[in-house]
Order: sequence, then structure tokens, then C-alpha cells
Amino acid sequence: MRKYEIIFIVKPLEEEETNAVIEKFSKLIVANGGTIDKEDRWGKRRLAYEIKKEAEGFYVLFYVTCEPACVDECDRVMKITDEILKHMIVRSEEKGADKE
Repeated sequence: MRKYEIIFIVKPLEEEETNAVIEKFSKLIVANGGTIDKEDRWGKRRLAYEIKKEAEGFYVLFYVTCEPACVDECDRVMKITDEILKHMIVRSEEKGADKE
């Protein structure tokens, strides 16, 4: 199991719809054997530049522990979900792994 940070920007939608999109990916990660260690909702923010003709987006950050296959599936589904403007998945560095 590896640690990842998954950040994604949801189109500006109604609160229930935004929560449904976030819940969809939360359930997807758990269904693929991962765990969400922490969920950070940054809220609606102005984008630096327009993405898919949107000037604002709802930022969400997940700290996840899962297998690479789970991340691949999450990435695949995020690419085909219309409500997601952008997403990025980064493998977290283990604390103390590089330090001696």
C-alpha cells in the first residue's frame, strides 16, 4: 500500500451535486481497496485561467492509502467525469524514508 494525494477541481454546481461528485470518488477509492486518510475541502475558488469555460471551481484534496491499481481506476474515472475540471494524483513521500 502506498500513500497518494489526489486533488481535483469540481465544476461550480449546487452543494448537493458537488457533494455527490466528491462522494462518488470517495466510494470508488474504498471499493477498490483504498482508504481515505484525510479529506480536505478547500471550497469554491477562482481559477488562475478558465478551464472548460469555467472561471471558478470547488477544490478537494484526498490523502489516500491504496494500491497503484486503485489510483489508475480513479484517474480513469476522473478523466471521463464531466463535472471534474482538472485533477492530479501525486505519490506522497514517506516521512523519514530519505533521511538518515
